[in-house]
Amino acid sequence: MAKMKVEEQRKQRTKMSGALMLIEALKAEKVEVIFGYPGGAVLPIYDKLYDSGLFHVLTRHEQGAIHAAEGYARISGKPGVVIATSGPGATNIVTGLTDAMMDSIPLVVFTGQVASNVIGSDAFQEADVLGITMPITKHSYQVRDIQELPRIIKEAFHIATTGRPGPVLIDIPKDMTTAEGEFDYEQDVHLPGYQPTVHPNHLQIRKLVEAVSQAKKPVILAGAGVLHANASKELRQYAEQQNIPVIHTLLGLGGFPANHPLFLGMAGMHGTYTANMALYECDLLINIGARFDDRVTGNLKYFAPNATVAHIDIDPAEIGKNVPTKIPIVSDAKEALKELIHQDGKRPDITAWLAQLAEWKTNYPLAYENDVQTVKPQKLIEMIYELTNGEAVVTTDVGQHQMWTAQYYKFNRPHRWVTSGGLGTMGFGLPAAIGAQLADKQATVVSIVGDAGFQMTLQELSVIQELNLPIKVVIVNNQSLGMVRQWQEIFYDKRYSHSLVPNQPDFVKLAEAYNIKAFRAKTEEEAKEVLKQAFSLSEPVLLDFHVKADENVYPMVAPGKGLHEMVGVKPCEESLQ
Repeated sequence: MAKMKVEEQRKQRTKMSGALMLIEALKAEKVEVIFGYPGGAVLPIYDKLYDSGLFHVLTRHEQGAIHAAEGYARISGKPGVVIATSGPGATNIVTGLTDAMMDSIPLVVFTGQVASNVIGSDAFQEADVLGITMPITKHSYQVRDIQELPRIIKEAFHIATTGRPGPVLIDIPKDMTTAEGEFDYEQDVHLPGYQPTVHPNHLQIRKLVEAVSQAKKPVILAGAGVLHANASKELRQYAEQQNIPVIHTLLGLGGFPANHPLFLGMAGMHGTYTANMALYECDLLINIGARFDDRVTGNLKYFAPNATVAHIDIDPAEIGKNVPTKIPIVSDAKEALKELIHQDGKRPDITAWLAQLAEWKTNYPLAYENDVQTVKPQKLIEMIYELTNGEAVVTTDVGQHQMWTAQYYKFNRPHRWVTSGGLGTMGFGLPAAIGAQLADKQATVVSIVGDAGFQMTLQELSVIQELNLPIKVVIVNNQSLGMVRQWQEIFYDKRYSHSLVPNQPDFVKLAEAYNIKAFRAKTEEEAKEVLKQAFSLSEPVLLDFHVKADENVYPMVAPGKGLHEMVGVKPCEESLQ
């Protein structure tokens, strides 16, 4: 009887083309926006998109599409969806896939492919997309049977958004988009080999509780895993309950309020003096959702040398990978923190430790020498922070401006900070702002970019103008590849090999060519005026700030050095701010 019922249901299922299956699956997944660029291999998909009712954003380059999808995912918490054609369309998204893989951003990416019968023949616009992308995706598929397409799409969304998030790619040969099959999207996802551990082991939690009770110098290092798990509330509750100071990685910023007395700042190569010294001196290090990246640890020989290390991470591959870990806890960050909060444990007596941290904070704050005759980049970031009340969604490119933003824009809320961490992708900031603005239409979105990185994806200004997105594009213009120039100054005897770019385009005229308002500022007073004017407008604005060209980012931990060996740190009485 049951068998007959299943057979009847099967007969009642609608037959449709692969392209229409894809559209219906996206609707079932409640996809709000698709970023893409059409081409021959995906024309059947775009034909079905035409009257689907789905919102599609035509970026001006596939790299722009995937970075916009990353920005959307970072702010919304939902997977970013991308469509690209075969060959160059697919290879143009490789950078974004790698970026999303390293920063754990959930994406579902569809690439067109040549027809099944010519795969392997070097057909026009053929590329081995599976081979190219296998190391840089969480999982990848190539559709060879039209009946498998609904299952594959459903699995892709599940894999991208569960466990440690990441990009999943589906390569679809053109004939699979025109072939017809039965559309069944009701089936459950069944992946026996993929079962992420969400809840922590109770015995490991007890070990950590005991370690905390005995600690004299504990510290929490919180990464993006806290944000992915929506565990900011629990992190704050636990830190306050145990009175443990908190440090963030670059990507973790906003997971704990920057204005909280227990916050020590960002750690790593350009971290605060207090954060880096706390990691060097601590006797208990609790890592929550960070992967001990080399830019955070510096020389591993000197990283937390006296500490018992506990590591909470949903990805077991990260635990013990770089830093020996005594208390491993494989778990979702929120679930582990909930367990810790509800445990009976003795609160550690760390009065002396907190006094030491307070002394470092007072004596060695982030500082710079102000100069009203020019625009100091640090001052610029502070002005933007004050003008937006610290509430803006901020995207950045990669380089000096990124570090200054991380240092001087105080992120007090989660999901306000969008940057490229692990891969360090120039050209990321502008398209990411598009996705961020579409994810939160009411937010003030500020895209802080360098003059060099901006020119890698500046064509996406066309999308900003077309959709009238009120993004404020802030160019920190030092007429150079700023971080490259800084390294050449410090480590290569000021041999500025191809890092100075004095002949920049007129960015104001460039913006105006896209019908976007634009302003330029070269002094602090001009900067104040144009910022005030720009943020009073509910439309896109580009701001070109000519900052002090030879300004460097400090503190700095040189390659091969420990976190305690920072350069560019001055006691506060010697700093003018």
